[in-house]
Amino acid sequence: MLILGFLLGLLAAALAVAYGAYRFAYYSPHKNQNDPYLAPDGHRYTPEEGPTFALIREMEALPFEPVTIRSRDGLELCGRYYHVRDGAPLQIEMHGYRGHALRDFCGGHKLAHSLGLNTLVVDQRAHGKSEGHTISFGINERWDCLCWAEYAARRWPGTPISLAGISMGAATVLMASDLPLPEEVKGILADCGYSSPRAIIKEVCWGLPKIFRAFYPFTSLSAELFGHFDPDSGSAVGAVSNTRLPILLIHGEADSFVPCRMSREIAAACASPVTLETFPGAEHGVSYFADRERYCRVVTDFLKSCGAL
Repeated sequence: MLILGFLLGLLAAALAVAYGAYRFAYYSPHKNQNDPYLAPDGHRYTPEEGPTFALIREMEALPFEPVTIRSRDGLELCGRYYHVRDGAPLQIEMHGYRGHALRDFCGGHKLAHSLGLNTLVVDQRAHGKSEGHTISFGINERWDCLCWAEYAARRWPGTPISLAGISMGAATVLMASDLPLPEEVKGILADCGYSSPRAIIKEVCWGLPKIFRAFYPFTSLSAELFGHFDPDSGSAVGAVSNTRLPILLIHGEADSFVPCRMSREIAAACASPVTLETFPGAEHGVSYFADRERYCRVVTDFLKSCGAL
């Protein structure tokens, strides 16, 4: 009985630790995620805060149509549709991990708006007004991206669509690249995306000592037990090796969160036409601010080249 009790105690302790790992890495209570001016924990980009907040205010002032769809697993997903003109190409924009659509895409959206694109700016599952409490690093979100693309193709048949994402949103659109996307989807723009959920979880460790990389199998198990997804069941590198869609990869060379080498790995694996543009000195997700003129030029050229502009 003592041995059984000891084993049961060990099991209970292991489950408690696993649940703690799930809450730490994957769970989202939605707390503070409706405030676009609140930076994520560990935000290191104070020089860009002023310009970012100014762009957020611009975006908040624009009229939009609230849009909702259902995910394949029954969650209500929410977004904002910004209309520029009838018949214009559409860009679907997906934000990052524990991010906010208005903050993460304030620069990219301004560019899209100035180019005359209609935009569908979505709240990823477990963020903003979208339902759910589990962030799956693109595993489930890629299917949500497919749902948004299918919705757009039904509502605006024949309209060229580009998929754009930043950070986890970039990984999301890349991981969706080998799914049966509508033919209206012409290209993918991915800013500072990671190569796979496994790679970024082991890379970041949320500020913990690198020794915690060895505990990834335990973290993966916690995702399966409590988040009901397998973080090893998909990757950006794997998806782009099977895609037909042209891809533009953008990455800051000084990115201390998602290493620039991950975009290089994605580019090397890509089966379709791919362009990689790196920005010297740019931290995570701020290449737009590091060299706005060049950023706008490479994005515009890409959208034109793939027929999404």
